[in-house]
Amino acid sequence: MRMNYFSASPEGLEAMLGLQQHVASSAKQEALGDGLLELVYTRVSQLNGCAYCIDMHTKDARKAGETEQRLYALSAWRETPFYTERERAALAWAEANTLIAGNGIDEALYKATREHFSAKSLTDLTLAVCTINAWNRLAISFAAEADSYQS
Repeated sequence: MRMNYFSASPEGLEAMLGLQQHVASSAKQEALGDGLLELVYTRVSQLNGCAYCIDMHTKDARKAGETEQRLYALSAWRETPFYTERERAALAWAEANTLIAGNGIDEALYKATREHFSAKSLTDLTLAVCTINAWNRLAISFAAEADSYQS
């Protein structure tokens, strides 16, 4: 690792962890579910090329009961029958928000996603996407080492 960003800015990282804890707590209350969040975290990390976070979230997904087949196929989720309509909506939303620059979020995607998520759940899902994008940027910028995370 280039630098220990936790010790370099403990207050900043404490704020990030607070948002992460909110999302995790809301996932349990609003039925986003840990499993869905781990799929979203993994997919966003794949898009961003964050090896550390891919390693972390696939380990956590397995611990939460996720199957190898679904994890292996995640980068091609549109072409497989392994994901529910709700999971597909979350993955499409996560991808669109991660790749938002120059693309925006179109009304059709918003409406399709809202069919599966309440206003609070969709807001918390979006906060989860924001959070993992931020963690990816920290881990990539400061060269966090894949396989150093223990679930």
